[in-house]
Amino acid sequence: MIDVTVPEPGPGQVRIAVRAAGVNPFDHKMYSGAFGTDASNLPLRLGVEAAGVVTAVGADATGPAGSVEVGDEVIAYRALGAYSAELVVPALSVVPKPAGLSWEQAGGLLAAGVTAVHVLEAIDLRKDESVLIHGAAGGVGLTAVQLAVARGATVLGTASPAKHDLLRDLGAIPITYGPGLADRVRAAAPEGVHAAADLVGTDEAVDVSVELVADRSRVATIAGFERGAQAGIKLLGGGPGADPGAAVRAAARLQLTEAAEAGRLRVLIAASHPLRDAAAAHRQIMTGHTTGKIVLVP
Repeated sequence: MIDVTVPEPGPGQVRIAVRAAGVNPFDHKMYSGAFGTDASNLPLRLGVEAAGVVTAVGADATGPAGSVEVGDEVIAYRALGAYSAELVVPALSVVPKPAGLSWEQAGGLLAAGVTAVHVLEAIDLRKDESVLIHGAAGGVGLTAVQLAVARGATVLGTASPAKHDLLRDLGAIPITYGPGLADRVRAAAPEGVHAAADLVGTDEAVDVSVELVADRSRVATIAGFERGAQAGIKLLGGGPGADPGAAVRAAARLQLTEAAEAGRLRVLIAASHPLRDAAAAHRQIMTGHTTGKIVLVP
């Protein structure tokens, strides 16, 4: 933890007193070497999403929902350097915080949420179809499950047995991953699977998806880029050769906050850590077995 001078917001910018910042796999991948090892990029400021209170605004501070004012409770995404007590971001990154969400929930809503929307759009999921979601109990997975159920789809979600009750509660059919997964999916969906989303990046997730889904344009991964490229499925997000989906993700922010405000979308928090314990939060998320979102609180 270091102290730095936080600048006054310039034109089109706002300053936020951060109440919670979301932790995402992208954060630890930034310093893992996954995106290169150029030392000139150091030091890295981590974090891409935060929730907080606006403390200052520059001229023409207008966000997707309109003018941003001092005192507004907001969520910022993308907000580079969100692991901070105070942050200056473009007003275009700021949307109103749903009143019904805690700061922790608000801080963990958008990064996973916009990814989930992008995935479902990319696989063209429709009403009365069935979709296989690998990693259904993770941060992105839990949002994708709820959004897919809301579309009227039958959702088959892979997770460890301890997480099956949660998935059932959200309207999904839980399926244990591991050897025999394809057969278990066939038994649960005898009429077939129309689309699949790999949110974990394992060979199993990619292989089972392409085995069960006839149209590979309706299979996508946000993590298994090398294996996904070999299989000819859609690559989404920040990986090599992936579609970042910037326009889809930007448009999804207000859709997600509206759904959360209306109570149609739950944000489940796996753990909350003090900002100074960001390393512990990263160790936790790097296990790949968290249920819901991890957040940091300054």
